[in-house]
Amino acid sequence: MDRTAHITRKTKETDIDLTLHIDGVGKSEIKTGIGFFDHMLTGFSKHGFFDLTLSVQGDLNVDGHHTVEDTGIVLGCAIKEALGDKEGIKRYGSFILPMDDALCLCAIDLCGRPYFSGDCTFPVERVGELETELVREFFYAVSYSAGMNLHLKMLNGGNAHHMIEAMFKAFGKALDTATAFDPRIKGVLSTKGAL
Repeated sequence: MDRTAHITRKTKETDIDLTLHIDGVGKSEIKTGIGFFDHMLTGFSKHGFFDLTLSVQGDLNVDGHHTVEDTGIVLGCAIKEALGDKEGIKRYGSFILPMDDALCLCAIDLCGRPYFSGDCTFPVERVGELETELVREFFYAVSYSAGMNLHLKMLNGGNAHHMIEAMFKAFGKALDTATAFDPRIKGVLSTKGAL
């Protein structure tokens, strides 16, 4: 089974081309025009063992909002498409990730129902060229496009760079667990018989 998705999305604000391979090794080639965002997505790919190729042309002359949010939409769509009917996967995944002063909890349910809860307050408005308020927009967009429950909670942290990096890496680790196969699961892991 090739759990790969290729999604393109073009609007007046962004032009995005993304390929996601769930069963990868963590290779990535990412160009969004926002250096720190590239760094975070590279961490997500590396620590989740997802192969990710991403090219974004966004209206950065306005600000980073459309680039970040639309990337989240497209990544969520790719996750949903690559997983197909979700037969045999664990469905749930969670991880608590330390990053120096930062400690982040991420929990995922690939249930088909979108829900996002983000509990994090950043001490600064920007890290590099990324506005910290856009971190929430990104994860919200991923969760709703993928149809997943996604909870992110910052348990500790004072350095915004470390906090955001912990969030992206924890998300990658939790998603890796949720998308993994379990030979004990026949069909989908649901009493309803569908996800």
